[in-house]
Amino acid sequence: MEPIKAARLFVTRYFPNCQGALMAGSVVRGEATATSDLDIIIFDKEVSSSSRHSLTEFNWPIEVFVHNLTSYQSFFESDRKRARPSLQRMVAEGIVLKDDGVIESIKQEANRSLQDGPDKWTEKVIRTKRYFLTDVLEDFIGATTRAEELMIVNNLADSVQEFVLRTNGCWLGSGKWIIRELQKFDSDFADQFVNAIDRYYRDGEKTKVIELVDTVLEPFGGRLFNGFSIGTAYQLNNFSK
Repeated sequence: MEPIKAARLFVTRYFPNCQGALMAGSVVRGEATATSDLDIIIFDKEVSSSSRHSLTEFNWPIEVFVHNLTSYQSFFESDRKRARPSLQRMVAEGIVLKDDGVIESIKQEANRSLQDGPDKWTEKVIRTKRYFLTDVLEDFIGATTRAEELMIVNNLADSVQEFVLRTNGCWLGSGKWIIRELQKFDSDFADQFVNAIDRYYRDGEKTKVIELVDTVLEPFGGRLFNGFSIGTAYQLNNFSK
């Protein structure tokens, strides 16, 4: 069954009294694969709280996100704080399946949130993230076994993409959305990022990964170790006694 027909039948069968429904996800974006599902968002004033359900119907795997007419706003806020606007994206891109006059305003809220972006990192947060990124990099440089390097490089890649995107006021992604967000920010950097990590996986070559991290840190003062502290500040002479 065609996805939009399946989605509309699903809404009619299971949420006939809802005020609005959208279909989002890879099918809507024209990026469907053999494992894609249908993401359906329901807005129903009668439900008391949000819920999420996974099931198969009409030969489609379906994920259903159920909200009342205000509960979605707390998800918008939590997504903004963690800089991963999952629900906002689904609402903004979603195809209308049903609308009793509520969808337009909810879509406007989602689009405003996406345009505003996440909260900017403070200088304190940047300094802390710089320190921990340096720490992971040093672990990677010093690792002497392939097993340890494999674990560390995964952590390093995640820390790098977070640092780059957040210091530039961009949203974060997870999984495939990491690359999509990096490409949206800077396609050349995204290519450099992928090539450095891929080079390590293929050949065990660390140099490109190390150069990538140093390039990312350089505008903020490079690697950070000496002078970093968290919590109560002490004079250096306290540590010399």
